Amino acid sequence: MRGPHNILRLIRTGATFERTGAMSVALDAMGAPPRVRVAARVLGWPFRWLGYKGDPALPPVTRALTALGPAYVKFGQILSTRPDVVGTEVAMHLRVLQDRMPPFPTAAAVATIEAELGRPAPVLFSEFSPPVAAASIAQVHRARRADTGAEVAVKVLRPNILAAFRRDIDAFYLGASLVERLSPSTRRLRPRDVVAHFESVVLGELDLRLEAASASEFAENTKDDPGFAVPRPHWPLSARRVLTSDWAEGVPLGDLDAIRAAGHDPAVLAIRLMQLFLRHALRDGFFHGDMHQGNLKVAANGDILAYDFGIMGEIDDYSRRVYAEILMGFIRRDYRRVAEVHFEAGYVPRDRDKAEFARALRAVGEPIFGADASQISMANLLSYLFEVTERFGMQTRTELILLQRTMVVVEGVARSLDPQMNMWETARPVVEDYIRASIGPRAVATDLGRALRTLGHYGPLLPEIIEQALWRATEPQVTAVIAPRPRRGLWLTLGAAGGAGLLGLLLAAFG
Repeated sequence: MRGPHNILRLIRTGATFERTGAMSVALDAMGAPPRVRVAARVLGWPFRWLGYKGDPALPPVTRALTALGPAYVKFGQILSTRPDVVGTEVAMHLRVLQDRMPPFPTAAAVATIEAELGRPAPVLFSEFSPPVAAASIAQVHRARRADTGAEVAVKVLRPNILAAFRRDIDAFYLGASLVERLSPSTRRLRPRDVVAHFESVVLGELDLRLEAASASEFAENTKDDPGFAVPRPHWPLSARRVLTSDWAEGVPLGDLDAIRAAGHDPAVLAIRLMQLFLRHALRDGFFHGDMHQGNLKVAANGDILAYDFGIMGEIDDYSRRVYAEILMGFIRRDYRRVAEVHFEAGYVPRDRDKAEFARALRAVGEPIFGADASQISMANLLSYLFEVTERFGMQTRTELILLQRTMVVVEGVARSLDPQMNMWETARPVVEDYIRASIGPRAVATDLGRALRTLGHYGPLLPEIIEQALWRATEPQVTAVIAPRPRRGLWLTLGAAGGAGLLGLLLAAFG
């Protein structure tokens, strides 16, 4: 499906923004320069008639995104947490996209449940409400299990949602290819890889069995985190297009008036949310990847409730340590160390000037310190970071895209709770705890233990592996038949290799 016919989809994107009036609103919110505004109007106006009309009752940008489809709605959900980027008014309008989308008929949801679970809905649920929340991919019904009487939330995918997403993603692939051809300098950002990453995330979100597994794992990881709770899935009542889980009662995290009326302190919630996200990412390497206000509530006891686990992030041990060292370097204002970590991890080509890169990082970090969040323009900061990465040839790290995006979303949510929150001071204790646990002597001993366990698993095969390796290494020089060697020689070789490897690990750890 990825072909030239998708050009029409891209043209319709611009035309829809023009027809709904979203073009001028978006350009104003982003502070676009005059020549960009002129170009957008010149290119958009002739095709205005091709744009989707959308719902006239909605604000312009929300109207355009909902008319264009679920992938665009996802994009709008992210922007809704960034009032510093798109402006307070646009951000408020976009919050409608989080959990107040138009629902589909309850009868269609019941039909999906019965088709997926193979039994009549009244046999499964003694009570089943109309939709209580509707988002871009699915909607939620409040229900009661017929067998246990437990109150549950039943999430049901929208009809034909997979086809709609594939259509949008195909157009994104074409757009990414065109961008790479028309602007070769953008290739370092790997636009097609970014779209591929987005595709894998979205397709995973469209299988609710995977979401149930993620919810179960996330609940296990966070069961001892104070002030945080995760609804657990009900496996017998879940399938590919249906997910049943505990009912989570609470105040939406985006409703500040209700939060204050319930006696909760928004500033405390902001700090806890940021620290929980960092703890999950660094400690567990498994974090909620869609933490906007529509997926978060505050329980009566003050716990933050998280739900909707369709998008989860996962990062390996090495990437976590790199990420933590970069954060710690910024927190300590040690920009030379931040630069060194980038070079050591291969994020910046080695032929670039390390000192110059450190100075560029200083220009990014210094304005943050001594200022609260309300005095920092994240839009300007991100713009400057983009200039720095382009100048030093950094490539987009697709394995960290979701982490970076979620960090931006979580910060936006936290800032909506407390505009005075300082992200770096909030992050410091969590990052310092992780550094102590993962980069000190105890971590070295743990790494060595894991390495030895791995060697132990392959122990019976090592003599044969080494013999084959030695044979391949010496084969070109062999001119005569080599007599069989005693096994003792192989084990001596193994011992020498193991000793050398252990010495190497120690030198790497303490050097």
